[in-house]
Amino acid sequence: MNRFILFIIIAIIVLPIMGGSPVNKTFPYEYSVKTLDNGLKLIMIPMQSNGIVAYYSVVRTGSRDEWEPGHTGFAHFFEHMMFRGTKRYPGRVYDSLVTSMGANANAYTTDDYTCYHLSFAKEDLEQVMNLESDRFQNLFYEEREFQTESGAVYGEYRKSKTSPYFLLEEKMCETAFDKHTYKHTTMGFEKDIAAMPTMFAYSRSFFDRYYRPENVVVMVVGDFDAAQTFNLVKKYYGNWKKGYVTPPIQQEPEQKGERVADVKYPGKTLPILTIAYKGAAYNPNDITAVSAILFGGIAFGSNSDLNKKLYIKEQKVQFIEPGISLNRDPTLWSINSMVKNEKDIDYIKNEIYSTIAKFQTTPVDAKALDKQKKNMKYSFLMSLDAPDNVAGRLARIVALTGGIEAVDTYFSTVDKITPKDIQDAAKKYFVPEKRTVLTLTGSK
Repeated sequence: MNRFILFIIIAIIVLPIMGGSPVNKTFPYEYSVKTLDNGLKLIMIPMQSNGIVAYYSVVRTGSRDEWEPGHTGFAHFFEHMMFRGTKRYPGRVYDSLVTSMGANANAYTTDDYTCYHLSFAKEDLEQVMNLESDRFQNLFYEEREFQTESGAVYGEYRKSKTSPYFLLEEKMCETAFDKHTYKHTTMGFEKDIAAMPTMFAYSRSFFDRYYRPENVVVMVVGDFDAAQTFNLVKKYYGNWKKGYVTPPIQQEPEQKGERVADVKYPGKTLPILTIAYKGAAYNPNDITAVSAILFGGIAFGSNSDLNKKLYIKEQKVQFIEPGISLNRDPTLWSINSMVKNEKDIDYIKNEIYSTIAKFQTTPVDAKALDKQKKNMKYSFLMSLDAPDNVAGRLARIVALTGGIEAVDTYFSTVDKITPKDIQDAAKKYFVPEKRTVLTLTGSK
């Protein structure tokens, strides 16, 4: 384990006992931030890694930004299309070069961002930067290639529909949201994906608006020279032209009544229950919103009284867990459970409601809250043991805020939270009028 991480973990546990001052800095590595004239932001985090470097390109565009009717699914589509390459380095050449370096390259798409990442030996940093900067600025594909890839994306969608969890998520988004683009999943509406092969011209427009330097953050983590790396970034990205267009995302109207829906899965599965509440946008300074995250863990996490009752003692569920996510706009905070017997669904539902009501009327035990705080910090720090893990853990925060300063702000807010704050969060967010309840059952 990195010695500095170990020091921070010890400080978290020991200082409160010793009566020392609270730890304000949680992120254990020094880092620097540079911004080019075109708006591209570079975050450099040197760390001991035996010659390994992680290179993350965070595009601050996800399915949230697909606001034009009939055109969902394009953020995910470009996760695929970016590997088609450029005139200089076509896809097969790109793949060959990455393979020859022994690098690990991949990408993923979320509701709020798209991330491209590689892990490789430090001597290959310039070659990686050459390849990545080229495809971000000069992605090239013809209509035939576009149609082939969009067909593959539709195939992926149809494969995803075989999962009960995908069907549940899709129905939840459609049911819970009216106006906001969180109404569709990362993959998009099926009718839009099916029609995608006819939207070649639109695809170029999407790329031109969102794949721009002022909408991208590059993170370099590991064993590298910071000054040399910044010079390379200026060399390879300095001529990238601005042009980002902010999408006009509609604000979701306030939900004023419970919504309920059932999903029938055309196959065998245990019932799945999801109870979701309208939450808040990510704000590391918002004590009530951050308190909701701790509330989720205390009330429904693996060490919660409810989990011990339903999973261990009564054995009525396969699992019960909170799903409180961090998002750019107000999103859904959920409690999810797989129920062993369909006849117990109402019982599990009422147990969840009773647990929420208990936290709304009775302050949480101070020792339980303190334990949850320490567990959050400990698990975060323990995940920062390698360059790829550091960059991967930071990617969402970078996408939501544009930097990593929010990490220390967030944990500073966590330190301030009291039992009353947990109670206030339960009262504010986890109320029936903000609730959407979905039950998925399989075929008999």
